[in-house]
Amino acid sequence: MNIKLIVVGKTDEKYLQQGIDVYLTRLKHYINFEMVVIPALKDQKGASPDEIKEREATLLQRQLEKCDRIVLLDEHGTQHTSVEFSKYLQKQMNAGIRNLAFVVGGAFGFAPSIYAAASDKISLSKMTFNHQMVRLFFVEQFYRAFTILRNEPYHNE
Repeated sequence: MNIKLIVVGKTDEKYLQQGIDVYLTRLKHYINFEMVVIPALKDQKGASPDEIKEREATLLQRQLEKCDRIVLLDEHGTQHTSVEFSKYLQKQMNAGIRNLAFVVGGAFGFAPSIYAAASDKISLSKMTFNHQMVRLFFVEQFYRAFTILRNEPYHNE
């Protein structure tokens, strides 16, 4: 299985990028994992949230392939424990999904076309996190999920 995490805008904070890099390196031992960064929109001044979402949707769709199973990180998505998330990933692998694309939207969320293309929505928490922190939290959860699936001593119950 190939997994990609698609995000809007670069990670500005060096400490967050360092943490992300640690988990991206660790994930290479388990799965083909790629993080795709779509540049933040320029010239947003005066644009409505709907216009911004539509412009971001155009950029996101360029990174998505027809064969991708799309999962949105969305506040209205299903929440999982770490063990449940590992089982979710295992289920996707068992179903023969070859390309799994997780998408973190911009500050205003997703355009209707992106929601329509998605197979699932996952929420990391009822709390709101900034988009840069979500990246670190989510790549750590991927790493944790694969250590759970392999019964490796990282996750404690």
